Amino acid sequence: MAIEQDEEVCVGLSKVAVSETHGEDSPYFAGWRAYDQNPYHELSNPSGVIQMGLAENQVSFDLIERYLEKHSQTMNTTSGFRENALFQDYHGLKSFRQAMASFMEQIRGGRAKFDPDRIVITAGATAANELLTFILADPGDALLVPTPYYPGFDRDLRWRTGVKIVPVHCDSSNNFEITPQALESAYEEAKSNNVKISGLLITNPSNPLGATIKRSVLENILDFVTRKNIHLISDEIYSGSSFSPDEFISVAEILESRNHKECQRVHIVYSLSKDLGLPGFRVGTIYSYNDAVVTTARRMSSFTLISSQTQQLLSLMLSDGDFTENYVRVNRERLKKRYEMIVEGLRNAGIECLRGGNAGLFCWMDLKGLLGDFPTKEGELSLWRLMLEEVKVNISPGYSCHCAEPGWFRVCFANMSEETLQVAIRRIHDFMVRRRN
Repeated sequence: MAIEQDEEVCVGLSKVAVSETHGEDSPYFAGWRAYDQNPYHELSNPSGVIQMGLAENQVSFDLIERYLEKHSQTMNTTSGFRENALFQDYHGLKSFRQAMASFMEQIRGGRAKFDPDRIVITAGATAANELLTFILADPGDALLVPTPYYPGFDRDLRWRTGVKIVPVHCDSSNNFEITPQALESAYEEAKSNNVKISGLLITNPSNPLGATIKRSVLENILDFVTRKNIHLISDEIYSGSSFSPDEFISVAEILESRNHKECQRVHIVYSLSKDLGLPGFRVGTIYSYNDAVVTTARRMSSFTLISSQTQQLLSLMLSDGDFTENYVRVNRERLKKRYEMIVEGLRNAGIECLRGGNAGLFCWMDLKGLLGDFPTKEGELSLWRLMLEEVKVNISPGYSCHCAEPGWFRVCFANMSEETLQVAIRRIHDFMVRRRN
């Protein structure tokens, strides 16, 4: 029941509470709200908004459901109830940390090894990235983040920590590849503004590009952070969603090839939200090669724990090698099929996507041609509103990802049925036909 507010009473809130760094005014979140108000349904609301702004993996949910049904007796057993119900320290269940370490190795093709004792459990990757920011940087310091980047980082890295983001501007001339020149330029600009850079955060595979980072680029990145004596956070939450196991290279592999030299500055974030499609379970991890970071992160993780029941269920599932091997293989095949479906559909509509897309739950769509000879941010946002209000598809404008080039959009394809995806493609195709006529 609503409580009538007395406008004459004004009780102050903290600076964090009133800060605008949460970023909820971003078109990224505005699109979600528009979808929530008018969601598409093939029967009850066929003219509603189709949500293509949510990077959620539903293409292999049936595999998990089938596994849980097959093992329902084991999963629903009351044995161990007392242990789960009573207090657990913030190390988490050893069986779960072992299962996570094994799964992280599996999706990397066994090319990297992970020590369960270095895994810190958090309530999702959001919590993991924020926790690392608290540990690695002081308020007023900054993290370098290559653009375009996940819009949620504006909230995750800045809002409660007081840490800044310094964008490393990348462009389409080389497929938005991170170059030593771009890193150096951003670092020197921050230095000239008396901003201390504490670390560099990368996403690999990239969100929103939907592409993995090349080995040579990772080598350059490690050389850069070593030279500047700063930290490296590698957010690898889409590592199991590369379309081929050989196309994704983890920073852990580079460290092993260097005999773990300078590894103390490297920290990996992982989660089950994307590869397994379990964002509601809120399961994330930090894997750090730095003993002090592991210790501090474990202490701070008491604010962001995962229930013991969730850990137990997932440790049983992830420890089943036959299931995980089949799941990862089939999920990759299905994601690749979806990617090819949307890229081909957009191409038939006269729209190209970023070359070399090979991972993730989205493609990076190029609509610069609709913005005229001199594309602008304002033109991009006008086109985004047109797509949302008239075409009734919610896509994420590059502006929300801090892309320096207007006209790029992130389009998600794994959070819906194939039938709904075909409806979305048809809507975009019809829109392009109207534009040409």
